[in-house]
Amino acid sequence: MLAITCPGQGSQTPGFLSPWLELPGVADRLHWLSTVAGIDLAAHGTTSDEETIKDTAVAQPLIVAAGLLSLLTLFEHPADGFRVVGAGAGHSVGEITAATAAGVISAEQAMVLVRERGRSMAQAATVTATGMSAVLGGDAQEVLASIESHGLTAANVNGAGQVVAAGTLEQLAAFAEAPPAKARVMPLKVAGAFHTEHMQPAVADLARLSRAVSTHDARVPLVSNVDGSVVHSGPEVLRRIVNQVSNPVRWDLCMETLKDLGVTGIIEIPPAGALTGLAKRGLKGIEVLALKTPDDLEAAHRMVREHGSSRQASQPTWRLVTSPVKGMVKVSAVQPGSEVAAGDVVAEVSSLRDSLEVRSGHAGTVVEWLVEDGDPVSPGQPLLRMHPQGGLA
Repeated sequence: MLAITCPGQGSQTPGFLSPWLELPGVADRLHWLSTVAGIDLAAHGTTSDEETIKDTAVAQPLIVAAGLLSLLTLFEHPADGFRVVGAGAGHSVGEITAATAAGVISAEQAMVLVRERGRSMAQAATVTATGMSAVLGGDAQEVLASIESHGLTAANVNGAGQVVAAGTLEQLAAFAEAPPAKARVMPLKVAGAFHTEHMQPAVADLARLSRAVSTHDARVPLVSNVDGSVVHSGPEVLRRIVNQVSNPVRWDLCMETLKDLGVTGIIEIPPAGALTGLAKRGLKGIEVLALKTPDDLEAAHRMVREHGSSRQASQPTWRLVTSPVKGMVKVSAVQPGSEVAAGDVVAEVSSLRDSLEVRSGHAGTVVEWLVEDGDPVSPGQPLLRMHPQGGLA
């Protein structure tokens, strides 16, 4: 099974888009995305210096645009990707890239959302002097306990021995002076404490904007970095993109889910590198590729052929409610013939970590249960089949 991963802020480097713009049609497509975003992405991806592209309002649209452009070189038509990609996931702002690639929102909607996300987060970061620091090594539980004891938030739990702490500059300074045992603390060049309560004003801005965004259900299973669950419902994907701005990124749980899904190959799209490094350390035995330049396309196309699974991307005449995580299922009292509203709880899946409610992403009539109470289930496994209300959407 092939997975596509989409990086987040901090992965961009000066000039990283230059070789991509030499490919036919890419410069014109970037010009279109720049027009939608109201930002000169070509200049920022080729000639702007490190300090300029570190700006949140610049970095986020640049990263999403780069990912979307690279996918057009990986798959000639989006439908080609829908048929062979088994899962998609994005780190932080990369979730917007992943959602677009999976057909949940359009490229134009993505650029408006990421433009406003970047602006709102940059503005929220000016309210209080905040920042982020990477914590490398140390005992995982001790690191998390130390972060909490300093009043900080574990904003990114990336796995493979990497956690990012976020909070005020004073809190970070005190944390650096008394780091966890056997751990290194490295300040990051970011404008604020992303994925913490300090970003709450940006959530409010995005929530209002999202109410006017129409969505489609994901054509490829998406692994949410909120909790590593598999999400199909378009409205739920969008809700998580909005709320994720002030909530921690659990990339460690995303990697666990990719492993549980049976992924055998992972391609990280530009600006690639960071997620590939985490996968190499945390997902032994899975082939990974950082698609950094067009020189890597030959290897990427080979991986698509070897790891991609052919499947139909057409919409079914029914809807499936799937398990978001690996665990033991407890089904509800909902019976075949019953009417279910969008958002209704239909089951619960319990894992070693916790229990998670399973909600229907659609309104409809229950056709049949595909599991029994107490069955072990995998992420993405169908639990319930139903006819959509009013026919196909």
